[in-house]
Amino acid sequence: MLKKVFGSAVFGVEATTITVEVNVDSGIGYHLVGLPDNAIKESNYRIAAALQNNGYKIPGKKITINMAPADLRKEGSAYDLTLAIGILAASKQIQAETLEKYLIMGELSLDGSLQPIKGALPIAVKAREEGFKGFILPAANAKEAAIVDGLEVYGVETIKQVINYFDKGEPLEQTIINTREEFYKNLEFPEFDFSDVKGQEGIKRCMEIAAAGGHNIILIGPPGAGKTMLAKRLPSILPPMTLHEALETTKIHSVVGRIKDSGLMAQRPFRSPHHTISDVALVGGGAFPQPGEISLSHNGVLFLDELPEFKRGVLEVLRQPLEDREVTISRAKFTVTYPSSFMLVASMNPSPGGYFNDTNAPVTSSPAEMQRYLSKISGPLLDRIDIHIEVTPVPFDKLSDDRKGETSVDIRKRVTKAREIQTDRFKESDVVHYNAQMNTKQIRKYCLLDEASKELLKTAMERLNLSARAYDRILKVSRTIADLEGVEGVNGSHISEAIQYRSLDREGWLG
Repeated sequence: MLKKVFGSAVFGVEATTITVEVNVDSGIGYHLVGLPDNAIKESNYRIAAALQNNGYKIPGKKITINMAPADLRKEGSAYDLTLAIGILAASKQIQAETLEKYLIMGELSLDGSLQPIKGALPIAVKAREEGFKGFILPAANAKEAAIVDGLEVYGVETIKQVINYFDKGEPLEQTIINTREEFYKNLEFPEFDFSDVKGQEGIKRCMEIAAAGGHNIILIGPPGAGKTMLAKRLPSILPPMTLHEALETTKIHSVVGRIKDSGLMAQRPFRSPHHTISDVALVGGGAFPQPGEISLSHNGVLFLDELPEFKRGVLEVLRQPLEDREVTISRAKFTVTYPSSFMLVASMNPSPGGYFNDTNAPVTSSPAEMQRYLSKISGPLLDRIDIHIEVTPVPFDKLSDDRKGETSVDIRKRVTKAREIQTDRFKESDVVHYNAQMNTKQIRKYCLLDEASKELLKTAMERLNLSARAYDRILKVSRTIADLEGVEGVNGSHISEAIQYRSLDREGWLG
């Protein structure tokens, strides 16, 4: 007898429905076809034990299972439940008249309990698109899948519940989540707050500008100056995620199985990979491509601490995603694209010893050593970072001051107001939402300069020997500074401040 059961495969951040055709006939043997990987080929052992421990069995007949489309490679253990229910239905051990109305996924333990799967959210989105009535999956993933409206989601603990649902009509408990209510309820601020930072008013100003325009930023300073402390607090002043951004971000984290029982993500991601990371782990890829750290940072912050310690090849792969805000991974048989619109925050010491060229420093380095250390970061990568700023140690009188600084809530209000101006400005564009994303045409349109400002920028370009890309960066940052002030035009003071934020372009900044 032939029975069809439906599962799903995830490629990139999108799902594809897989039809599992199970045919039980006279004879003997177990044949699984349709490009399954080793985890799926091993599933018959898990299925056999799970069925045996729940009063059922794999029939001693010829079982042929085809996973269609047969030319698409399937991977992972999430098809265990799909295959098991298909075998039971095809061998007439259970009645399953409504089987084709449901999409079924889950990894089986030997006792029949279900383990969580990856990619539940994109699978649920695809199930709704294709008109399935419901989605049966492990209880651990139920909240994540229930984000999708218009689809009945049933989280189950064991295979026995699924069998009784189809065979005996025993009801399953539907997981229902009010997505909007859940999202806005969880829009709370992170634990790190800018009020904890003593002094560093100039750096806080830089962080505010970076957050307001979505600009990439690099912090240069000696150990203990507060670079990491400041970077960790950046998400607390970014505007709250929109529902669309939250769904987009949750989908990426779902693919790598990082959502678990939390449902919709309401906080912007903050990723801080170690400097020993490989280029594949950072960008994504592998034999079966998975999102990397830059995609997991989508709509959030990617923090690279001690930037020169990262392998040069790893840093160079950042260049294209920083420009295009997406990563395309190509293989011989398929291509996947992951979104990667993130804010890059990097920190570094000015020298191998950690200090500026200062005779009073505990460890000194010569200008030549400092220059060699800085040259580990390529010019093209630095060009893609809008703001370069020096972070100096906080003096004792400010460090011991008990007064609290400005809170993240207050800074966030100004940032959000500036972002609203940009949203209105770029409302006709689908790809540009804030100043850092502007293309050349938009820069010329929205960053008009008077003659005095042009002269000021020309002088800076000539003296600092800036590239055309750095020129655009200065204009973008100037536009953001003007937005924070709520003024229409970019003037000389905005240009002057933006030029100050190109420390690594200045000759002799090493002292």
